[in-house]
Amino acid sequence: MTARIEKTTCPYCGVGCGVNFTVPSAATDPVEPVSGDRDHPANFGRLCVKGSSLAQTIQSDDRLLTPMVNGESVTWQTAVETVSEKIAQVVKDHSSDAFAFYLSGQILTEDYYVANKLAKGFIGTANVDTNSRLCMASAVVGYKRAFGSDTVPCNYEDLELCDLLIMVGSNAAWTHPILFQRIAEAKKQRPHMKVVVIDPRETATCDIADLHLGTKPGSDAAIFSYLLQHSVQENVLDQGFISRHTNGFKEALNQASESTPTLASAAEFCGVSEKDLSLLASWWAETPKTVTFYSQGVNQSSSGVDKCNAIINCHLATGRIGKEGAGPFSITGQPNAMGGREVGGLANQLAAHMDFATPGAQSLVQRFWQAPNMARENGLKAVDLFQAMEEGKVKVVWIMSTNPMVSLPDTAQVRRSLEKCELVIVSDCKAHTDTTAMADVLFPATGWSEKDGTVTNSERRISRQRGLLPAPGEAKHDWWTICEVAKSLGYQSAFSYRNVHEIFVEHAALSAFENNGKRDFDIGHFSQMTKEEYDALVPVQWPVPKGRPEGTARMFEDGRFFTPDKRAKFIPIVPQLPVNQFSQEWPFTLNTGRVRDQWHTMTRTGDAALLTKHTDQPYVEIHPRDARDLGIEDKTLVRLTSPHGEALLKAKVSRGVAPGNVFAPIHWTQQFSNASVVSNLIPQVVDPLSGQPESKHAQVKLEAVKDVSYGVVVSSELLEELDFTYWCYVPSEHGYHYEVVWPVGENVSSIQTLLNQDDASIGEWLEYTNPVTEQIRLAYIQDKKLSLVAYLHPTPESISCDWLESKLAEQEPLSEFDRMAILVGLPANVEDKGAIICTCFQVGKKQIEQAVTDGVCSVEEPRFIIKMRNKLRLLSS
Repeated sequence: MTARIEKTTCPYCGVGCGVNFTVPSAATDPVEPVSGDRDHPANFGRLCVKGSSLAQTIQSDDRLLTPMVNGESVTWQTAVETVSEKIAQVVKDHSSDAFAFYLSGQILTEDYYVANKLAKGFIGTANVDTNSRLCMASAVVGYKRAFGSDTVPCNYEDLELCDLLIMVGSNAAWTHPILFQRIAEAKKQRPHMKVVVIDPRETATCDIADLHLGTKPGSDAAIFSYLLQHSVQENVLDQGFISRHTNGFKEALNQASESTPTLASAAEFCGVSEKDLSLLASWWAETPKTVTFYSQGVNQSSSGVDKCNAIINCHLATGRIGKEGAGPFSITGQPNAMGGREVGGLANQLAAHMDFATPGAQSLVQRFWQAPNMARENGLKAVDLFQAMEEGKVKVVWIMSTNPMVSLPDTAQVRRSLEKCELVIVSDCKAHTDTTAMADVLFPATGWSEKDGTVTNSERRISRQRGLLPAPGEAKHDWWTICEVAKSLGYQSAFSYRNVHEIFVEHAALSAFENNGKRDFDIGHFSQMTKEEYDALVPVQWPVPKGRPEGTARMFEDGRFFTPDKRAKFIPIVPQLPVNQFSQEWPFTLNTGRVRDQWHTMTRTGDAALLTKHTDQPYVEIHPRDARDLGIEDKTLVRLTSPHGEALLKAKVSRGVAPGNVFAPIHWTQQFSNASVVSNLIPQVVDPLSGQPESKHAQVKLEAVKDVSYGVVVSSELLEELDFTYWCYVPSEHGYHYEVVWPVGENVSSIQTLLNQDDASIGEWLEYTNPVTEQIRLAYIQDKKLSLVAYLHPTPESISCDWLESKLAEQEPLSEFDRMAILVGLPANVEDKGAIICTCFQVGKKQIEQAVTDGVCSVEEPRFIIKMRNKLRLLSS
């Protein structure tokens, strides 16, 4: 059998890029690197570094391969019966609400569908929530308040066709790179196009910005409150649209005029200059084709829903919706956050974009499912769910494909809740995460390249994620596991699906059931599709009702919405700052987010050594003035403390953050670093309407960690129970790489003990100590081959470990030259690239600096491209 190329969908962000995957001809053949699908309308062949590195994440030494109960491997039957018997017992003894699902935007729509059906239709609880609550909940409520439905009106082409793009709380250059590339290319082709970035930080997205408004954290709503009344002053209202298609304009305008009566008041509230805000207002007034593109900086707020509606109000007032190159556009963070919303994956939803507040919706879903025990009211949202767990109200929780011990705010509370819960079930493809460590039952799940089903991206586009490789060990699809538990509970006939195709067509049929255009989500065209048609499904944007197989590119073109009177609704908004503010005890405002080459809690990207080259350790970004005042040097260890916990992070001194503000990425877990879980610091403050946590904001204090030394350790074996003040595991292609910090004063013998390598009888230690610089360099040689290297120094040093790691993999005895070079740190014939800037082509800072010295002015210059290719060729030969 020859290898074949199949089309599938990337499992990372909400862009939903198409991927070409070469299926190996034999199970033992290596998996080739993936490429972008040129036919997919989300990316047209482009892939970011995370997507292009997918092949490196498929093979893992940490796969969960068998069901586990209380730490012991068991059969699938035993695991399923353990779970079903406990669910039946707590429901009988307490109530249906003693059980809960906590799901993920990483699972597929079909998985979501059967979970929601089991809980809300058969067990009888609406306690079905998801980590999408941490991502999109405020955007959902904002859309529903304004439009009567959770409907994203725009598509990706609108980002390229608009004349003004306002990006709010989004570092798309790092979080949604392919969309950012499309925007940058559009701006290059259309120089008159303006890009405005509204963000407290100066991020990589600002590289293409014509204007950056460095706002006070959480103040965004005031900008749009001012733009609303400025639209009146500049006579750019669409009076016809307002009168024919909306309600509530006068009330919203009155509130805006009261909240932000003048340019000066709005600028002061937001902490920006009047000049900059005036420039944005003038561009807004003169540019009908405007898209406002917003993400977690808006959503993850105690007033996130109001921020969303402040944005939507401006677009409704000027008629900038339902048109090419115009509209409010929320971008999702996860690959299937929207798919989960389509099937009722949130605690306040039913299915097919219906909810408990919709008259007749509960009866409709119950009749379609023939459900015996339909949930009657909203369930518990994520933070409330874990609080109820700690209170003993939720006694069984099934967590699927997510890591709440790292992603939910206030990790200490999450730990207490899982310890209190009588049965914690976790379905995951990974054996070791911060959350699987808390589980009583582990179900081995399939991962990307094995999972089969559909996902929906941020522009409402449904794509196939195809199962192309066999599941390892006893791993099963999530939908299958849910159905087995459902059948064990006695619901055989309703959960007897043979494959995902049968689930999808049922989901499609429900979307069209008694719809007749009343509801936005309708994919009834697919309700009669064959399995062959399902397997061949090409990307399409919903709604896809019967008779319209081409789908729908843009919503609300007819000015009709999904409210009872078909009119959109303006919402009066009072701009609010975050709940927790500056105090003498907690003087710094912490902002959280992502880095370019990592994803969520690194359970996938952490398997790709390439993806650590750009950012290898957790860090806190701090303004130079604050660093100087606190005695913090670049790359030194910093302790961050909030009322809820603490974290240890390396300092990154930068003017990208304003004085009094700091930034830290969210990715690192206890699997990768002993004390760097940022959610330890975040309070459980939520938006009262959406339940979405204010995860972008916490008040903290900082202090330099004194009297410590720094080092790097590279080992051929995993080092367990490292007893350092701080350690961070950096994935490597060869061996194990650790960055470490420990109390000053340790001598060579105590360091050897710390490294669990103090027995010189089975190996040889090479030592180099510089009494002037206090550097210590150690190498442990076993059977004439390198086993471990430790470079230790009193201050942080940047050391390239690639060559050292490569020596661990060599099978030949070390030469005398290598023994000397190891203690020096680098052989003479290996180029020091410096910090990696371009992960895809492994181009480092020092190489770029040398190119600039040589007269190169742009990465597009042929001589620069040729030079880098030649260097890559030489280094690989």
